[in-house]
Amino acid sequence: MQQKLKILLAEDDLQLGFIIKDNLNEAGFDVINCPDGEAAWEQYQKTNPDLCILDVNMPYRDGFSLAKKIRQKSDLVPILFLTAKSLQEDKLNGFAAGGDDYIVKPFDSKLLIARVTALLKNRNKLQKYFYNEITLNKNDSRISSEYREFLEKCIAIVERHLKDKNFSVQTLLFEMGMSHSNLLRKVKSVSGQPVNIFIRSIRLRKAAELFINTGYSIKETAYTVGIRDIKYFREQFNKLFGMNPSDYIKKYRKVHGKQYTIDRESINPTD
Repeated sequence: MQQKLKILLAEDDLQLGFIIKDNLNEAGFDVINCPDGEAAWEQYQKTNPDLCILDVNMPYRDGFSLAKKIRQKSDLVPILFLTAKSLQEDKLNGFAAGGDDYIVKPFDSKLLIARVTALLKNRNKLQKYFYNEITLNKNDSRISSEYREFLEKCIAIVERHLKDKNFSVQTLLFEMGMSHSNLLRKVKSVSGQPVNIFIRSIRLRKAAELFINTGYSIKETAYTVGIRDIKYFREQFNKLFGMNPSDYIKKYRKVHGKQYTIDRESINPTD
């Protein structure tokens, strides 16, 4: 069963908060409802939501200052503001605080659900881009240079340390120059995976490249990418690429010495 996407809702109007929560629950989301900005900040740190809906005027911490706190932790989680303020200046302040969208009260629940769905769809483009990069599929997804460069840097670091038995998340943290919490959140947003699985995916990506471009055996390839358990390697490769390593080799090992991008049933040289 697919896990529901988690939404953090900060709304000091209790009745409106319950209405929004009920509507989003019916739309298939898991909603954490908070009555003020401070409670919402505490819940954000505990739950790492997929999207935040923030009222602007709230006790203890207003929506704009809460958004700025969230942006210090993550630049990828979508933020949608709810407010009775409709002036252009207010909207600009919302975007300056890190918001992605802005809905003026009163609003139709269908509009809110449509905006939430669109924001999450845009975020999922990042994860589709990651999947295509990792599985060597043709990548038509467009993402910002910031996220593309982040992924490329992570791949380069992991591949540089394939034979390093001491390589760990701490090594990746150090070479990325990021805090532990920021790296975890960014990796989760870009790939939809925890860091350890993210690293394993990059190892398997390199394995696929070696299957295409070299004469390595399955055992040699697994050892080269830093996975010593051959049974585990076969299982995880099959899980990611949808076929076992031997079938993958038969299908894609055509020409040595060139880089290929796999596009479903064909492979095309990218030089």
